[in-house]
Amino acid sequence: MSKRNSLFIFILTLGVFGILNTEMGVIGILPQIAEHFHVSVSQAGLLVSLFALAVAISGPILPLLFSGFNRRQVLLLVLGVFVLSNIVSIFAPNFTIALIARVIPAFLHPVYISIALTAAAGSVSEKDIPKAVSKVILGVSAGIVLGVPITTFIASAASLDLAMTFFAVVNAIAFLGVLLFVPSMPVKQRLSYGSQLSVLKKSKTWQSIAAVVFINAATASVYSYFAEYLETITHVSGNALSLMLVIFGVASLLGNVLGGKLLSKDAAKSVVIYPFVFGAVYILLFLMGQFTAPMFIIVVIWGVLYAIANNISQYWITSAAPEAPEFANGLFLTSGNLGITIGTTVGGLFISGLGTRYIVVGGLLFLILGLVFILLRTYMYKPVRQHSDKQLVSNLGTE
Repeated sequence: MSKRNSLFIFILTLGVFGILNTEMGVIGILPQIAEHFHVSVSQAGLLVSLFALAVAISGPILPLLFSGFNRRQVLLLVLGVFVLSNIVSIFAPNFTIALIARVIPAFLHPVYISIALTAAAGSVSEKDIPKAVSKVILGVSAGIVLGVPITTFIASAASLDLAMTFFAVVNAIAFLGVLLFVPSMPVKQRLSYGSQLSVLKKSKTWQSIAAVVFINAATASVYSYFAEYLETITHVSGNALSLMLVIFGVASLLGNVLGGKLLSKDAAKSVVIYPFVFGAVYILLFLMGQFTAPMFIIVVIWGVLYAIANNISQYWITSAAPEAPEFANGLFLTSGNLGITIGTTVGGLFISGLGTRYIVVGGLLFLILGLVFILLRTYMYKPVRQHSDKQLVSNLGTE
């Protein structure tokens, strides 16, 4: 991969980090936000839930609508809106204005991510596509894993306003990066909306969507209650809990890199094997969760596999609809967010009904459902699998 391509992908990844940091970073400062605007913490939580809802709604729609426009201009538009909305959030006179300033850019979130993934794939050779895509997805993981602690630290050490300013600064740097170093990216072969929507007529697309929803539900149903599990079952708290969270975060960043390499080596095989490996980790978690020492090892493997799920999910949907890459990436984002919503909800039901330890059972059930749809697609389309993968690469390579 050339230095020029590396810089291009880095700028795309930085933008992804800025957007995900804006989305997830507020989680650690919700108490301060609630106090600042004189609302309850549950009301402040709307800054997270409504943002995610906007992403889920716009995921399959706005990337489709923007698919015919010059991609550099769209990237600048999205990052510009995020910068302005972050500035408004800093000086918002009341909670309603702050909430509106959060929700408006959230609708454009899938537009940037889908274009970044498509552009990264189109900037490299066939063999490097999964690695390039994994680097962009690394921005997603970094935004989630690093955004929360960094923002929380800034708010604690300095002020809430400075923490909010951090969001604006990261997005502004990404905006300047695109402005100065990303060339014009006109769409050479504009696809009609109808031709892109036609991918929804294929059973392969829906099988892939179902698999991604269930795989993401499997990861979220347990990870959403990660801290609760460590405190209740493993009986760790304080520094040990913080250390495990950091270990999980670092492992997930490594998982992104590993995911790209695995998909480059043998994508179809990696997807099929994944639920079995993750299932084995969940079984170990269920059996060994009360022992602190083994949990440190389990957390490392868990973090790696958690991140690989994003790589696999993105590949599985875009490989089902290679003729409409941006729309497919929008479907990936919507499917992932839907899976997170379902998984978190079901995980909560398992906790209230059976106890914290049994959220692992819910995760295993979702993994089984995901595996069923993975095997169904693999069985039905095995004769044309290699052709489809080559067609995916061909289409992405022309983007």
